[in-house]
Amino acid sequence: MIAQGRLVLEPDLLRRHDTSGPRYTSYPTADRFVEAFDEGAYRSWLSRRGIGGMARALSLYIHIPFCSNICFYCGCNKIITRDHGRSAKYLRHLAREAALVDEALGGDRRLSQLHLGGGTPTFLSPEELHQLMAMVRSHFRLDEQGEYSIEIDPRSAAPGTLMLLRALGFNRMSLGVQDFDPEVQKAVNRAQGEELTRAAMEEGRAAGFRSINMDLIYGLPRQNVIEFNRTLEKVVALAPDRIALYSYAHLPQVFKPQRRIREEDLPAPESKLHMLSLAIRRFEEAGYTYIGMDHFARPDDELAVAQRQGRLHRNFQGYSTHADCDLVSLGITAIGSLGACYVQNVRNLDDYYDLLDQGRLPVLRGLELTAEDVLRRSLIQSLMCHGAVSIESLELAHLIDFWQHFSEEIDDLRPMISDGLVELDRDWLTVTARGRLLIRSVAMVFDQYLRTRQRTAGYSKVI
Repeated sequence: MIAQGRLVLEPDLLRRHDTSGPRYTSYPTADRFVEAFDEGAYRSWLSRRGIGGMARALSLYIHIPFCSNICFYCGCNKIITRDHGRSAKYLRHLAREAALVDEALGGDRRLSQLHLGGGTPTFLSPEELHQLMAMVRSHFRLDEQGEYSIEIDPRSAAPGTLMLLRALGFNRMSLGVQDFDPEVQKAVNRAQGEELTRAAMEEGRAAGFRSINMDLIYGLPRQNVIEFNRTLEKVVALAPDRIALYSYAHLPQVFKPQRRIREEDLPAPESKLHMLSLAIRRFEEAGYTYIGMDHFARPDDELAVAQRQGRLHRNFQGYSTHADCDLVSLGITAIGSLGACYVQNVRNLDDYYDLLDQGRLPVLRGLELTAEDVLRRSLIQSLMCHGAVSIESLELAHLIDFWQHFSEEIDDLRPMISDGLVELDRDWLTVTARGRLLIRSVAMVFDQYLRTRQRTAGYSKVI
């Protein structure tokens, strides 16, 4: 039921419905987690995973927080250092955390997915990458058909790094680019020549990576439509398998590095909208399929195939080709998901090291989902991945009357229905081609926490 064909971008509609809101990599969102969910609760969920032999597939995320340089736009949890000795201690504690998780974990330890994020995973030396993957394999079994991805900074990936990563088992990579314009790169403190990016992509393809993603950002300081169009031309020529096109969210009150960006250098909202429109047109003309939110993929890429087959999933790393997995996460600030719970680790290194030195899992907070949370998670997941919700399926799975249960939400959808963003009939709630860019706004209608608290400060704009 997902809306097919070209995206429809109507500026007046976008302005009317654009608001600040979550990206829904989870529901409930991470800002709803509570510290009452502690290590004991997490251990309980880990141990119960294999009860009845019905454990879901397993995914592993490892957070590598170190970066050699700071990018002013970045909102990730990272540690800026040129001292590579710091990573050795971190890896030792990652191994301790993995051992504690292994000790408590029930069910099969076969990994369907692995993702290394950060920070900059390629901050690690070749020896450390070997060490890290040896640790992973000592606690988990990698499925031959699994999806094993890593985030790459071309500036820190010396020649031969991608060949090494492929030999270690990685088969997907994501390249940070953001913009090829030197003036924009200077404004955000990320000097990265086009040839450096091209060389990384060529090495990745030669190494046999199954899919290469490229990250771009629109709305950065000193960006304009003309120069951004040149970046888009270069991206299309490089032909990545996937493209993530993010809107820059300027939240200096939340992310301190952004305070070094001059607000007067930021493009006007109208220019941002033109950049988005131009990018959509460029990518569609180049044959890319719009996946959702800010992601595009070639029609033969597994992400596009998964969407066509109804297997697309969304988690803390974005869109995924695998069905819903239990997610174990290691490292500072990492977020995991097991069954009907979420868990997040402590945010700073000292706390992380101290807890692990005591033999404790470094849990900061988490959440056990209620039946209502699970219902709304299912609905929002279906919207975010497929742009549609089967009313009958939702009713049968959760034993509700859709029309009665969501009567207030249906009333709140009326303006979107009137504007042609959403269609609602007896069987389906469907986001139209006109509404797909506003999918977050549609999902927010069903977010019970926003409905009861009406708090959107700290979230990025939808467009």
